[in-house]
Amino acid sequence: MARLAGVAALSLVLVLLGAGVPRPAAAAAAKTQVFLSKLPKALVVGVSPKHGEVVHAGENTVTVTWSLNTSEPAGADAAFKSVKVKLCYAPASRTDRGWRKASDDLHKDKACQFKVTVQPYAAGAGAAGRFDYVVARDIPTASYFVRAYAVDASGTEVAYGQSSPDAAFDVAGITGIHASLKVAAGVFSTFSIAALAFFFVVEKRKKDK
Repeated sequence: MARLAGVAALSLVLVLLGAGVPRPAAAAAAKTQVFLSKLPKALVVGVSPKHGEVVHAGENTVTVTWSLNTSEPAGADAAFKSVKVKLCYAPASRTDRGWRKASDDLHKDKACQFKVTVQPYAAGAGAAGRFDYVVARDIPTASYFVRAYAVDASGTEVAYGQSSPDAAFDVAGITGIHASLKVAAGVFSTFSIAALAFFFVVEKRKKDK
């Protein structure tokens, strides 16, 4: 009985201690909810590929630039600490694809899934940022635009800017079949046909004897 009482007391202590520790789910829920429609479009974002231009995953580079919109009042970027850049599916590549669905709630948004970079924000008149992004090998074939978020010291998005979704560029993803494998498959197929023909001729000569 004494042993059971001790176990019960220990369990009670652990429960009381656990009650004071925030759980991961609770911590995630406490994160600031951000809606794209509520953010000022304070950044001007540019990309090097032209509308409809095709870049190849794992090979080509996309240059991304950003700067404070000149229409913004002085001090509008006072809270900006860093810039978070993402690659986003263009509307044409989201149609009938729920896993790419855009959402006004940034925590639920699935359109901008791919991280490009996070860079310190350069404040000051005429200051601008630039990043040369080698398209990652896991980027699937689709049309894309780029969005940049200005982030404050707490890590919360406080402004944004983006290249035009209507002037998207295309990424040709890696199919997973390397060119050398295609060549090997072709050689093997040719050899198989030749071998089959050879054995057919041999068997025919045996029958004719």
